[in-house]
Amino acid sequence: MEFAVSRSGTTLVTLHGGSDTTACNEATSTLADTLESLAAAGTITDWEIADADVYEHPTAPFDPYTISLEFSVTVTVEADDADAASEIGASAIDDALANTDVESISYTSSPAASAA
Repeated sequence: MEFAVSRSGTTLVTLHGGSDTTACNEATSTLADTLESLAAAGTITDWEIADADVYEHPTAPFDPYTISLEFSVTVTVEADDADAASEIGASAIDDALANTDVESISYTSSPAASAA
């Protein structure tokens, strides 16, 4: 049986930006590009970036911003039941994100499986 498995999380992106808004927009764009490339490769089936906030302001001129981004990703897996799908999907999501430059991932939800 085919299941869609989703998981939400946060990640931190460090970059130089001219203002809070610019830094948040650039961090969102960077993460979106990464998730879009995973979707294009068929590694994930869907993604969403829910929010971007300044996690750490620069302490001096030319220091970088650290932006906290909330995201969710979905993969499609074959499994006998929802519990097995959740385990397989969680591993698939971990593997997909591990092969990118996305760092400091903290999951904010357990994997949720639904029949696709």
